[in-house]
Amino acid sequence: MLEAAAELAEAPLNRIADSLRNAILPFFRNSALIIFTEDCTGRPQKKSGEEDILSRVSITELDRLRSVLPDNGPWHNRAVIAGEPRNVLALRHPSSHALLVLTDPSIIAEDSEAEATAILRYFWRLTATRIQEKVSDAPPSYLLESRAASAERVRVTAELIDQHSTTLETLLAALRSGSLDDAEARTSVTDMAVKALIELRTLNDRTSDLVEEPVMTAFERLREDLRPLMHFSNIDFQFIEPPKSGRALPGEVAHAARAVVRGLALAIAEQPDVSRVRTQWDCDGENLLINVRDDGRGELSADAASISRLQHRVQAVDGRMSIDVMPGWGADISVVIPLDSGIKGGGDAAAWGLAARELEVLQLLSSGQRNRIIATTMHISENTVKFHIKNLYQKLNVRSRAEAIALAHATGIRRP
Repeated sequence: MLEAAAELAEAPLNRIADSLRNAILPFFRNSALIIFTEDCTGRPQKKSGEEDILSRVSITELDRLRSVLPDNGPWHNRAVIAGEPRNVLALRHPSSHALLVLTDPSIIAEDSEAEATAILRYFWRLTATRIQEKVSDAPPSYLLESRAASAERVRVTAELIDQHSTTLETLLAALRSGSLDDAEARTSVTDMAVKALIELRTLNDRTSDLVEEPVMTAFERLREDLRPLMHFSNIDFQFIEPPKSGRALPGEVAHAARAVVRGLALAIAEQPDVSRVRTQWDCDGENLLINVRDDGRGELSADAASISRLQHRVQAVDGRMSIDVMPGWGADISVVIPLDSGIKGGGDAAAWGLAARELEVLQLLSSGQRNRIIATTMHISENTVKFHIKNLYQKLNVRSRAEAIALAHATGIRRP
């Protein structure tokens, strides 16, 4: 258990589901483990287990399941996961509202239910806390991937909305035309179509909520993050709030902004004779504008390692940071982060060493095609497609289709 806990404490975000599943398998058998967390805007699902379940589970299913969970204790019941009713064991983390789902769970015979559940709770709490810590201190590589994945999910959802909205609206127009004699059937089908439209629009709103954060909410979370520093230092932290009507921030922008301001606050707090730090956020509709100013001696070094790391965080989301040091008067730092994605290449695709067929599969994946369509397009079997995808995962160092697609889009790979 100590080794499993240590592995979880050190696990990167893209491996944390595997680490958690390995930790609990001696106590809980399961066909799949799914983590749903809105802290990770680009990849809210973290999964491990049977691919048939992992590839089909949806955010809508997880969100619906989370809405019925009790506040205390695990929930053991049947729920629709990956399109089918299944036995599930689900827990919710109280502070982040992250959700853990085990499908087809069963307790190992020699362990009592109370002991196994206590161990599951412990490992889940450790995992959820680890996710919160990693996201709050997100490195540039994570922010790049998060922005790419967020943009891809929004694109796919928008296409889905357009396609089904047109279909359902056409159906409604036809049914309302009076060409059907059976009024009762027409009313019934109309009601079903209206309900489907509402659900589709709700899904669109829900997806937008997952990848965006109101600017006021993001700023308030920054204030909470800095509260311990405010409490234990003698520095007066002043917060100039953004306009309440400001444009919502993409999740990766909000994470980057908070991380940068926290880093600047810590660097400033280490300077002598600083008594006041002012933090201001604003939004011009296209950029998040951040200003941090102190009243110290003006000894903050733009060449310091801590400032250099913050520069990399800003650059990861296509932003820029400038520092104006005024000897005897303090430092004035300005950060500009664009709100719309301007993803730069995520790496050199040639370095992956892809064969021609693997590159073609990746191009089709990046356009949203499923295995059956890829097989038909390339005139190969679905098993061959799966073989190529497995090789792609290894060469790209990813664990899922979503990661592969995000990396392909970040690198500029598209279907010719």
